[in-house]
Amino acid sequence: MTDFDAYRLTEYVPNHLGFGGLDRDALTRDAHHNPHEFLHGNVASALITPHWQYRGLFAGEAEQHGKPEPIFLAATEAAGLVAPHRQLIYLGKRADAAEARYLFALDVSDLPEERLASQFSQQSYFAELREIGPMIDGRDGSVMAYARAMLYWHYRHIYCGRCGQKTIVQKLGHQRKCGSASCGEMHFPRTDPAVIMLVRDGERVLLGRQAIWPEGMYSTLAGFVEPGETIEHATAREVYEEVGVQVGDIRYQHSQPWPFPSSLMLGLHAKALSTELQINHDEIEDAQWFTRDELLNFEAQGKFLPRQLSISRRLIDDWLYQR
Repeated sequence: MTDFDAYRLTEYVPNHLGFGGLDRDALTRDAHHNPHEFLHGNVASALITPHWQYRGLFAGEAEQHGKPEPIFLAATEAAGLVAPHRQLIYLGKRADAAEARYLFALDVSDLPEERLASQFSQQSYFAELREIGPMIDGRDGSVMAYARAMLYWHYRHIYCGRCGQKTIVQKLGHQRKCGSASCGEMHFPRTDPAVIMLVRDGERVLLGRQAIWPEGMYSTLAGFVEPGETIEHATAREVYEEVGVQVGDIRYQHSQPWPFPSSLMLGLHAKALSTELQINHDEIEDAQWFTRDELLNFEAQGKFLPRQLSISRRLIDDWLYQR
């Protein structure tokens, strides 16, 4: 396996959280099962990112953030935390390092947060990636997103969904197998595909808002892909269900992993074939057409766009600045 340079795979710069610079090392995963045993055999080259209730460990003053830095502990530093009953996942090799470093995610949610804090520097703290993500490097953010999504998947698959028996970790944390000999069901990490689309009508775009969002925030429409759907059909269906607009000329733009908890956001542009809005208030609170001039002066109208790290903002900005 190798590390694929995201900048060479597409003409687009990858979205935030979308490229971790990791060799996921599938051949090694296939050759081993127990991540604790694999870590024991590679202690000198291993790095561990501890997570407490899906929050990663960062360096710096929590109250004065600055630029937080994710903490990757040497295996020797984390020896007191690694235990057979704690979830350990092999993420892959750091391809950007001078020498191969094996990277693991460790779930320490069973320990009191105060006890954990005493084991690390006073300048370290656990933080939610959704909140801290905009302030950290894209590569490190991608690794933390990967770790978070994997730990969440394991938490949801401790028991077999077919027979209810406990599952056993395999392939260094990338597979779980039902422990019942009569079942033996295999479980693999899942990602939920979701479409997120910017609908265009000439020099206008369609944005909506949900009632739970901060007052004044408008963003692109979005929704999950249902079984048996293409991403194009999901795009057309979601737009029609939410605002009654029919679309065509649907074009894929770029994607973003979104581990809150386990989605892959598929960013698209679509052309409006009708423009009258019939808002489904069970789905969204409001939707409006906006011109470029209106978006460029959004704050003057008491409105604002989603934060910069989101794919929704990337889709809007690509159109707004004609990139």
